[in-house]
Amino acid sequence: MATQMSILPFTGKLGPLIGYKRNGKYFLRSMPESVQQTAATRRASRRFGIASRKGAFIRHAFYPHLDIHCDGGHINRLNRLLIAAGDYHEAITGFRFNQHTGVDRFFPVAPRLLSNGILNIPAQTIDGYKGIAALEVKVIATRIDFISRQVAGSETVTLMIDPDTTFQETNVSLDVPGQ
Repeated sequence: MATQMSILPFTGKLGPLIGYKRNGKYFLRSMPESVQQTAATRRASRRFGIASRKGAFIRHAFYPHLDIHCDGGHINRLNRLLIAAGDYHEAITGFRFNQHTGVDRFFPVAPRLLSNGILNIPAQTIDGYKGIAALEVKVIATRIDFISRQVAGSETVTLMIDPDTTFQETNVSLDVPGQ
């Protein structure tokens, strides 16, 4: 690993050399003459690439609507889940972009998605927290087509809940057009 000291540092391939940037410094290394991969390594790298692209697509579909800070491990957690799921996309149900702020922290009785596309939040008493005057619940529904790599539609519903009163049952329609 050689440090680039030129006026114009570069990244990428240049003949048999590869330039890259790490921690703000530019380095140079030679390209390997050959790369040996077993069939299992090629399959694993292909699965990882597919899962990484799907994960990036899912994150970019939700990021415009999210106004919470994601934890630092959400990318790896989502990729790991997608690798294990394969083409079974229902396996990502319940994934949290921030694993420390689930709905179970605020709702003692969990909301449930009904078969007709309605999210039912049952009536319940919500625990009050010191210094919290209201609880904002944002429901985001996104329809994603992995084959055409397009977001068919998104819908966002925001509810404001007063923690000092008993929460009444609410049904939120998540009818996002498309297949």
